[in-house]
Amino acid sequence: MPSAAPVALTIAGSDPSGGAGLQADLKTFHTLGVYGCSVVTLLTAQNTLGVQGIQMVPTDFARTQWASVSSDLPLAAIKTGALGNAEMIEAVADCLDSASSPVVIDPVMISKHGHAIIDDDAVDKLIERLFPLADLVTPNSFEAERLVGHTVRSEEDLVNVAAKLLALGPRAVLVKAHLSDESVDCLADASGVQLLRSPRLESNRTHGSGCVLSAAITARLAQGEDLHNAVQTARSFVHNAIRNAPQLGAGISPLGLLTPIN
Repeated sequence: MPSAAPVALTIAGSDPSGGAGLQADLKTFHTLGVYGCSVVTLLTAQNTLGVQGIQMVPTDFARTQWASVSSDLPLAAIKTGALGNAEMIEAVADCLDSASSPVVIDPVMISKHGHAIIDDDAVDKLIERLFPLADLVTPNSFEAERLVGHTVRSEEDLVNVAAKLLALGPRAVLVKAHLSDESVDCLADASGVQLLRSPRLESNRTHGSGCVLSAAITARLAQGEDLHNAVQTARSFVHNAIRNAPQLGAGISPLGLLTPIN
């Protein structure tokens, strides 16, 4: 009998077009050799052109999904994505209080098309309840600016914002930014600050890239990699998934996740 793959859980919203949200997470888990499961927090109507609607799942039902999955499957790593409102964030935090596996928090606050996903009350609850439970928080620069009220225009800004986020309670922070002709991410934890650089790809095939990055990190953590290696390999995975993506839809196309990329 073959050995079971490690199990990773995504707690996130649904993207019916398949490019972001829990669909992108599950595809990423599968491509990277991890068994994926999910707790659905909200439903969206969206495509490559934008978000047309959002419908929350009742929090009691999200708790029931968590109980079903966590009581039966050996969760090796967990990530969160779009949670929608303060009530859902509170419910997810209550669930994760008892989690013993690594937790990656992707604070999905703004869609790729600029659509606000959560309100200010939810942002406050995200910081208060979820950040202290996180092994890693992965905001993009726009989300980081909203979280700490400090703009990101330079590498110095990036480092300062990462430090401010780290002070909010997570064990590590990865702030993602595009500065000039490079993608420069800042990874900060108790050991210090590291700037991670890669050439910036000029591409419109980036729908769901934040979801895929956090899911790839989660998959690597589920497989036992340490955080720094997990981040490095996940960044390479996303770079190749953007570079190899086909054009789908009339707007911002999703990443290419069909071919295993190690």
